[in-house]
Amino acid sequence: MKQYINDDWQFFPQWSDDILGDACGESVRIPHTTAVTPFNCYDESVYQMLCGYKRNVHLDDISQSTVLITFEGVAHYAAVYFNGAKAAEHHCGYTAFTVDVTRYAHQGDNVLAVQVDSREQLDQPPFGNVIDYQTYGGIYRDVYLQVKRGAYVDDVFVKALPNRPVTARISFARLQPPAEFTAAIYDGDSAIWSQRFNASEAVTEICAPQLDLKLWSVDEPNLYRFVVAVDSDQYDVCFGVRSAQFTKNGFYLNGVKTKIVGLNRHQCYPYVGYAMPESMQRRDARILKNTLCVNAVRTSHYPQSQYFIDECDKLGLLVFTEIPGWQYIGDERWRQIACDNLREMITQYRNHPSVVLWGVRINESPDCDELYAQTNAIAHALDDTRQTGGVRYLRKSHLLEDVYTFNDFNRNGATDRNKVCDKSAPYLVTEYNGHMYPTKSYDDAPHRAEHMLRYARMLDGIFAADNVCGAFGWCMFDYNTHKDFGSGDRVCYHGVTDMFRNPKWASGVFSCMGDKPYLQLCFLPDIGDYPEGVLGGVYCLTNADSIKVYKGGAYVGQYTRADSPFKHLPHPPILIDDFIGDRLQREENFRPRNAKAIKRCLADVSKYGLNGLPLKTKLRIARVMMSEHLTMNKVVQLYGKYASGWGSEANRITVEAYTNGQLTATSTIASVTEYKLDITVSHSVLHENTSYDVAAVNIIARDTNGNVCPYVSKAVQLDADGVIQIIGERTVALQGGMTGTYVKTTGVTGKGTLYVDGVPVPFTVV
Repeated sequence: MKQYINDDWQFFPQWSDDILGDACGESVRIPHTTAVTPFNCYDESVYQMLCGYKRNVHLDDISQSTVLITFEGVAHYAAVYFNGAKAAEHHCGYTAFTVDVTRYAHQGDNVLAVQVDSREQLDQPPFGNVIDYQTYGGIYRDVYLQVKRGAYVDDVFVKALPNRPVTARISFARLQPPAEFTAAIYDGDSAIWSQRFNASEAVTEICAPQLDLKLWSVDEPNLYRFVVAVDSDQYDVCFGVRSAQFTKNGFYLNGVKTKIVGLNRHQCYPYVGYAMPESMQRRDARILKNTLCVNAVRTSHYPQSQYFIDECDKLGLLVFTEIPGWQYIGDERWRQIACDNLREMITQYRNHPSVVLWGVRINESPDCDELYAQTNAIAHALDDTRQTGGVRYLRKSHLLEDVYTFNDFNRNGATDRNKVCDKSAPYLVTEYNGHMYPTKSYDDAPHRAEHMLRYARMLDGIFAADNVCGAFGWCMFDYNTHKDFGSGDRVCYHGVTDMFRNPKWASGVFSCMGDKPYLQLCFLPDIGDYPEGVLGGVYCLTNADSIKVYKGGAYVGQYTRADSPFKHLPHPPILIDDFIGDRLQREENFRPRNAKAIKRCLADVSKYGLNGLPLKTKLRIARVMMSEHLTMNKVVQLYGKYASGWGSEANRITVEAYTNGQLTATSTIASVTEYKLDITVSHSVLHENTSYDVAAVNIIARDTNGNVCPYVSKAVQLDADGVIQIIGERTVALQGGMTGTYVKTTGVTGKGTLYVDGVPVPFTVV
């Protein structure tokens, strides 16, 4: 049984041997970061330090017992001391490790201390050169204690493939064979199979009979539990029945061809970096699946929280996870640590049905056949049910892995796969866009629209190429980075959402693939946001069949997917290239041919201005004026009414979305006259369980039509009372009309209130 020991730690920002004695530090709880950082514009060295943590561990009778302490994540080098003796060290900030402290432990109070090195000069992955993400520091994932009496289960690897019996490879510790143990499979709380076995060796393989188990898939993520009991110990692991195969013809899940549409995710958050508890880890998975509506995620560029992967299991979200690293390959010792990282990653994550591919190559590293022959051999030996991939950005690089995983930074859509790799290799795009077109939530409308279109172009090409397995966009959200990257403020604005997970327009390319009605207008009606006041063709995102457009209350026309230049996306951006429609015929009684000509002339006037009109446009205007007996004053009036919209309601645009003839969504944009802050929380009931809980608070300025006001940049004042605390800054600025904050529990149950510009937001801690 796990006893979480996340509370009552002391933190020392500088390590000294006094920590092993009676020194007292700052009281902290795990997850913990070595330094709380500003939102942006800071020196990343603030979290790099050789520091220490300490707490008491009380043990009752431990005779004939094994005492184990597991750290789920310590960034990045850890040396563990128990009662002053060095018990273990670990060289990876992204995998868990367990320390057997039995020989140092005694009944009563014991002292557990951890030396933590978060300096980026460490000679271990991912360090050695520059890195395009901040690596933070601290004991940032759970810590738990286990006292095992007698034999215990050290590891279980469940293999569950369709139409085959479930098998399991069970590793025992302190086993004195022959010994009896029980294995069982549960559906929820109900056992559907149970059997006793004899273990004659420390590693034993067993096979269950053929059972009628439901498959795990992205739409129906059915999960089961495999439970092994020996002596007084019980080992419980979730698993799912599924096959996942990358082929030269595409990706197949349970034999069904499935196009992977995913995003990359870093595990960081504003202010506290990696140090967020279970609720926030699971929330990111839910955002990916339920809000962004992708079916896959790449855990760039390292293994991530078990809570996050657990939630991917539950939601049906495919996972590509990889070993830590970024471009650089070190010396022989460095490479050996990379191989150790790989072994830990596979043994710790291989029971997750969501994980479908192992990344066994340092992200974007050059060819290194000796190392990657070794990593592939390790992966296949530890898990013969999954394929391997290795992320690169160099075309035609050596392929030692099973899948050619490639970062495609083509500017205008997907690169022809035949120009990238051998056509016989399975092919998966692992990054696109990102640094090719960084976009802030407060950029002007044309920039944000082009950001959206770049995702659409790539995905359209991916869907067009039937033999491409899919693609992961870069990336889910903006993130803090080093001085060598980003926008000079320590932020990479590469996300389809901002750091608080507020959506940019580009997120809608993914969101409209969901089942819930979706409609997002990717333009503003005001000419001042466009060079020379020309909107040109604009787009909306929807999963409806068609849209109807109204301008100034007047019906303009209907548009469908056929009007999109993106012919392969299931729900492509719909092009709106006409805000006049047949109004010139209906309202001005112009003949159809002349109405069409006038509409073209008005568009040219908007585009070129009166003084810059091409000769052919001038001739067209002259012909229409003669045919319809128009004066120049009338032409000017037509321009004001149908093109510019000055002094009228013509810049009020309404779009209605229809599916099967039924209205599913409506959106109206107009000049903003007033706004208010829309405050939403991830959850208002927080739980003090294994550690503190955190709730995310999103703050968005919305106009009277519910739209985000991207140019509202006011400062928002935050305050809290009761049993909650604010994480990070107390004054936050709206960026692109959006911002956010986080509140955390304090170890006390009861009521708490967050005040957002004086508006109370209540929380309950239980």
